[in-house]
Amino acid sequence: MPTAEPPSAPPRVHRIALAGNPNVGKTTIFNLLTGLRQKVGNYSGVTVEKKVGRLAGTAHVEVIDLPGTYSLNPKSLDEQVAYDVLIGRMDGEAAPDVVVCVADATNLERNLYLATQLLDLGLPVVLVLNMMDEAEASGLTIDVDALQERLGVPVIPMAAVTQEGLDALRAVLLEGPPAPPDPTQRPWTLMPPVATAVERLEAALRTHAPDLPDDARFFEALRTLTNDTALDAWEARAPDYHAAVQDERATLEEQNVPYRQAEVMGRYQFLSPLAAQVVEKQSEADDETLSDRIDAVVTHRVAGPVLFLGVLLLIFQAVFSWATPAMDAIEWGVGALGLFAAQVLPDGFVQSLVVDGVIAGVGNVIVFLPQILLLFFFLGLMEDTGYMARTAFIMDRIMRKVGLSGGSVVPLLSSFACAIPGIMAARTLDSHRDRVITIMVAPLMSCSARLPVYTLFIAAFIPAGQVLGVIGYQGLAMFSMYLLGIVMAFAAAWVIKRFVFQGPSSYFVMELPPYRRPRLKQVFWRMTERTKVFVVRAGKIIFGLSIVLWFLASYPKAEAPEATANQRAAAAQYAQALDSLAAAHDVPVAALDDPAALPEPAEQAAARVEARYEMRQAAAEQAAASYQIRNSFIGLLGRGLEPVMAPLGFDWKLSAGIISAFAAREVIIATLATIYSVGETDEGSVDLQQALKADVDPETGEPVYTTLVALSLLVFFVLALQCMSTLAIARRELNSWFWPAVMWGYMTGLAYLFSLIVYQGGQLFGFG
Repeated sequence: MPTAEPPSAPPRVHRIALAGNPNVGKTTIFNLLTGLRQKVGNYSGVTVEKKVGRLAGTAHVEVIDLPGTYSLNPKSLDEQVAYDVLIGRMDGEAAPDVVVCVADATNLERNLYLATQLLDLGLPVVLVLNMMDEAEASGLTIDVDALQERLGVPVIPMAAVTQEGLDALRAVLLEGPPAPPDPTQRPWTLMPPVATAVERLEAALRTHAPDLPDDARFFEALRTLTNDTALDAWEARAPDYHAAVQDERATLEEQNVPYRQAEVMGRYQFLSPLAAQVVEKQSEADDETLSDRIDAVVTHRVAGPVLFLGVLLLIFQAVFSWATPAMDAIEWGVGALGLFAAQVLPDGFVQSLVVDGVIAGVGNVIVFLPQILLLFFFLGLMEDTGYMARTAFIMDRIMRKVGLSGGSVVPLLSSFACAIPGIMAARTLDSHRDRVITIMVAPLMSCSARLPVYTLFIAAFIPAGQVLGVIGYQGLAMFSMYLLGIVMAFAAAWVIKRFVFQGPSSYFVMELPPYRRPRLKQVFWRMTERTKVFVVRAGKIIFGLSIVLWFLASYPKAEAPEATANQRAAAAQYAQALDSLAAAHDVPVAALDDPAALPEPAEQAAARVEARYEMRQAAAEQAAASYQIRNSFIGLLGRGLEPVMAPLGFDWKLSAGIISAFAAREVIIATLATIYSVGETDEGSVDLQQALKADVDPETGEPVYTTLVALSLLVFFVLALQCMSTLAIARRELNSWFWPAVMWGYMTGLAYLFSLIVYQGGQLFGFG
């Protein structure tokens, strides 16, 4: 008898793609599936973020978090990338084995629009109804079985916040890909003239795009017929197909057929009755929710912006005050590490490099990590609670007055963390004009790299008093720096729109998600990930530059003639004083080596002579160190720029720091730390705040740095584009060096002008 064959195992799942609208909890589900074991990069050739992880508990299943998208009919680069990944046309990788479509259960009809597009691609789909807990709290009941039957795909109800439904989703995914839908049995229909045109274009695609998957031809034909962005991609790839689409459009236009709206009309003719069938509302439709009541205040035309400014003010006050204990602890640790290194390393080249270069440079930037962590924590809370979306809505009214839309608010708010992701986020804007203007003004938003500069000079030169016993002067100064950047960004956008890009502003449509209790685990994870990126980026740059800066501050070796003369004079005076003291007490000079053996007045006199000599010697050594720094490579560089920067109140040290800060804004801290460490006569890491406050002009004896100088420098750093990475990203996004060059020029000009006004105006009114 033939041996019975064992039942075949289900096909293995190798690649899972997560798709969904923005704000549906897709990234939360991605984090749960991967256990936060992820890699973040970019898709090749574009700046769209690529997040990939392994399904927790497996060694072979890859999970891809696609960019959030409302439709696969692209209006933005994110949507185009999501579509290309799904049809296997991105990075040379095959289409995913399964697509998990994450939908917001509280807004099912709109979310199912994307789900039907995925079904049209013929891909195995699992529909996840996330936020079921919120749907139930809103009085909504969803018939999951009926929805599953109508769509023909597995439907998993979930509440990602509590991990409810996670096991069911994992089980479905590990069973193997569900049966893909038959794309020819679409549950929705197009108007007949459009359907006929799409059929002809499908036939044309078989000739002009034989590599396109069969199941994707219908959707590709539809999207090129109805979307200019999709069609433009075919002009170079297949000119004949591009011409065929133009002919079909011309025919439909002659017949007055609204073909551009055909897909939306057809899908919603199916989705609206479906949603009405499977969703039941328990409470009255006009019941006011808690989110509605909160929004009545938060999004109010007057109260909304005032509240937003108040939130920012409180955040910056908290960032400044809460971080102080941790900063003090790190500063003590850095100082202790410098002293330890100075003790264990032999005197000479290596000791100076490690103590004065690496520890002084890197340590004086790491000390600001507590503030950066707090800033990211508050931004994470704003995102997680839903308030960040409200800020875009609130600011849309103001943005329109300067020629932008509320869509630019999200990139600009992202720039508070770093201008680079802010510039990259501008790719989601539909309007090319809005995209260019947003990129041009994004670096004016005060990023986290400016925070160390703000903190150092505010803490050193702004008094620690309080306004009305609540808001400190230092927190208010910090808030003012951020507010200045925002105001100047709006002003720059208005000027660019008024004189470069003319025309009406684009429209901005967004959905306000319901308010949610923040998920602290997710907030802390995002906070640490963003801080890690800052530390790695800043650490690599500052570690290397600290070594370079130490070399530039230490060489070429220069011996100060006046210092040498002072040292010889001090030694001669010391010897003469010892001779006089020995003669006065009728003892040999050698006896003075043991002052305790002398009579009491002689012992006191010897101590005074030695103390006076040590003071003269220390002054001579300090003069020699200052001479070395001034005549080093970095001193020569700073002194060369000093005549240009002097009207702003900047000496050669600040001038050198500003040049080095072009690598990264926070590098000015490492530069000053290196300069003052090399110029110190004692061992160990320098206390940079104290060094700045104690620095005096050797000729006049006046302080080099005052509150007015600090304000001038702060204004300069608010407005100047001191970041080569930002320029490189802007070049990549805009595919030209023209706009980045204009960006650097106008921001540097603004910085110089406003710093000049602050410093010269302050001196004019007697504040210098």
